[in-house]
Amino acid sequence: MATERYNAREVEARWQKIWNDKDVFVTHNDDPRDKYYVLEMFPYPSGRIHMGHVRNYAMGDVVARYKRARGFNVLHPMGWDAFGMPAENAAMQNKVHPKDWTYENIATMRDQLKIMGLSLDWSREFATCDVSYYTQQQRLFLKFLDAGLVYRKNAKVNWDPVDMTVLANEQVIDGRGWRSGALVEQRELTQWFFRISDYSEDLLEAIDTLDRWPDKVRLMQKNWIGRSEGLRVRFEFTQPAPNGDKTLEIFTTRPDTLYGASFMGLSPDHPISARVAETNPEIKAFIEECRRIGTSEEAIEKAEKKGLDTGLRVKHPLDDSIELPVYVANFILMDYGTGAIFACPAHDQRDLDFARKYGLPVKPVVLPKDADPASFDVDDEAFTDDGVIFNSDFLDGLSIADAKEAVARKLEGVKVDGAPQAERQVNYRLRDWGISRQRYWGCPIPVVHCDDCGVVPERDENLPVQLPDDINFDKPGNPLDRHPTWRDTSCPNCGKAARRETDTMDTFVDSSWYFARFTAPDCDQPTDPEAANGWLPVDQYIGGIEHAILHLLYSRFFTRAMQKVGALDLKEPFKGLFTQGMVTHETYRLGEGGNGRWIAPADIRIEDVDGKRRATLIDTGEEVAIGSIEKMSKSKKNTVDPTDIIDTYGADTARWFMLSDSPPERDVIWTEDGVQGAWRFVQRVWRLISDIAEKTEPRSRSAPNVEGKALDLRRASHKTLAAASADLDSLGFNRAVARLYELVNMLSKVCNEGVEDAGTEYAVREAADYLVQMMAPMMPHLAEECWSVLGHDNLISDAKWPEADEALLSEDTVTYPVQINGKKRGELTIAKEASKEEVEAATLALDVVQKALAGNPPKKLIVVPQRIVNVVA
Repeated sequence: MATERYNAREVEARWQKIWNDKDVFVTHNDDPRDKYYVLEMFPYPSGRIHMGHVRNYAMGDVVARYKRARGFNVLHPMGWDAFGMPAENAAMQNKVHPKDWTYENIATMRDQLKIMGLSLDWSREFATCDVSYYTQQQRLFLKFLDAGLVYRKNAKVNWDPVDMTVLANEQVIDGRGWRSGALVEQRELTQWFFRISDYSEDLLEAIDTLDRWPDKVRLMQKNWIGRSEGLRVRFEFTQPAPNGDKTLEIFTTRPDTLYGASFMGLSPDHPISARVAETNPEIKAFIEECRRIGTSEEAIEKAEKKGLDTGLRVKHPLDDSIELPVYVANFILMDYGTGAIFACPAHDQRDLDFARKYGLPVKPVVLPKDADPASFDVDDEAFTDDGVIFNSDFLDGLSIADAKEAVARKLEGVKVDGAPQAERQVNYRLRDWGISRQRYWGCPIPVVHCDDCGVVPERDENLPVQLPDDINFDKPGNPLDRHPTWRDTSCPNCGKAARRETDTMDTFVDSSWYFARFTAPDCDQPTDPEAANGWLPVDQYIGGIEHAILHLLYSRFFTRAMQKVGALDLKEPFKGLFTQGMVTHETYRLGEGGNGRWIAPADIRIEDVDGKRRATLIDTGEEVAIGSIEKMSKSKKNTVDPTDIIDTYGADTARWFMLSDSPPERDVIWTEDGVQGAWRFVQRVWRLISDIAEKTEPRSRSAPNVEGKALDLRRASHKTLAAASADLDSLGFNRAVARLYELVNMLSKVCNEGVEDAGTEYAVREAADYLVQMMAPMMPHLAEECWSVLGHDNLISDAKWPEADEALLSEDTVTYPVQINGKKRGELTIAKEASKEEVEAATLALDVVQKALAGNPPKKLIVVPQRIVNVVA
């Protein structure tokens, strides 16, 4: 009987319905099996899934299905990171309510994810904009507030004067608002903060325990926290500053370079800068100009280094005869160190750029090894490597480390204005987390402002502070500020009329604890501690490298904060972390030289013309330039709609291609040829399994004694099983795929030669069963169909993972590469226990060796046991 072509659309829909009807992937907290928690970073409901989603969730699903087969009670949930500015932008542009826009997108994306056949527990689904979710987030906020983890203060922010909102640093592009295009201003606003900096050292030290995180992510986190040891040094003013200060305090990690000091620098936000500006219009104007630069370090780093001399002078701490000018400079951050620096231009590039611009001295004080002190100089590039101190009085000849210690000891013993001139200090780059956002579509901050009582936390029984639905976006700014009634409330403390806080929380808050909520999503508190402690930390977390710093760092802080308030009892949220590569595609562009508009892959035809690939528009035949391979993006139109692919080839084909084409941590290049190759493999497997099911009987007894090709097949299938299991344990999906290709090739060969005896029949059926089980995490629909055709009466989704027979993994023979005069010319397969003499004799009997020797004895014959044979003719 001819095997019918595999119908992915019909098969996949049928098995998805069976899984759903039987609640196959619903997880129960009271299941006694060992727990395993798999989680992919949940998506923002932007409208439709993209191929990056397909790759991310396919990887997580492989892990979930594999661990389930290995006997674990697997938690594999799904939710939606649903608050944020895109919904408000859609409301303004399309005259639609943010809630409606968000939930419509969720419905669309949920349907798309379901056709991928993911083994998700949809019963635990939630969106962060669900009132039930943000009620518990507000409850957590109040617990944090009560525990001293939340505070309110004035802070510098990026302010968009057109949209009338605070912008994150990433939303400021070339000094302008990313949406309005308006010049961004720096403003001081009263903001809410989480005390993440209190955990700087703890967060830093614990990074070394995260041994299942990528090294690059751990390094990025360490750099972001930025621990630095140095000195807090007081420079004495020659005359008191306008605010009365007698000393200027700086923090430095390079006290060894003090003799190279050229000038002092103040942040435009430093209190002394503000006082000088009161009587100096030029400096006042300069400070206003600085406020038009974004607040991020990147924005400040990219800006041209500028400054103005305040007229103030300080004494050099190691040489009273030297006076240093004090500048206000635009490249100094107020929130790092003291907001003031001493500048050594020869050994810091920013200082050097500034000094060259304003004609300030550049004195080298660190000499490269083997350099001549008489001729060494710094031109346009600061010397920042290791060396020996010179031009530095009592420090000359010391190493950098020894010079730092010598300066610290000397200045610690000197008094200035009644205090030590220097104190050792540890600083961190990590700043407290400002969570206030002036927008509607976010979690309301549950506090009330009372004229008599001040800032008052809302009572627990009054939660949730729920967003009003009757809002409009006719004007820029936060609709909550101008809502006619929502702001009006009564003080939870005194009962008098009061006003609600109209700021909402940064959406990073929403995603900093969702993994804990999944453990008990219906609990009437933020967590059920027993469930949270039982499931957490997440065993395998999967997501993009773009979240390597903020999301992961905030989540690590949140877990510690939740531990402090009793919501759970652990510090680290994610035991294992995997960051997958991006999905890329060729780009296509119209116009001469490829400078015209971008063209989508679906709109072009590619042909081979004289050995070269040629692209043309399907509609018009115009030639299209084939550009570089880049990350799929809407802006360059090099995207492929996952739904189109699944409708054409099926979800399993898309999953298989995503898993097979590249190591999971690297980018994958999406090609039509690659997808068609995966589709051909699906059809090949279906024909092979159908043929085996028709020509053989299911295994009904223990393994018989086999030999010859049957033994070879059994060994191959068990070795593949052992190796693929190890690959899946280490997330080596592409390696596992390659092994299955090899097994299919061998199984096909045996079947084509004929299944003529009971031993071969058993080996074929066993190999077929193992093949289908190993495919199941990656191509679950095809696997279920094949499993059924092979006569099994259970779901493969419920089947136990097979165990490889150790006896079949051991080799009775060994294959030696045979080199003749240093070049490999053949191979020798011989019994593993063969003696050296037997190996030598068998080598000399090889045709290739006899031909090379031409009847003469070898000059040398060297046998390296179990490794190689060398013949010198």
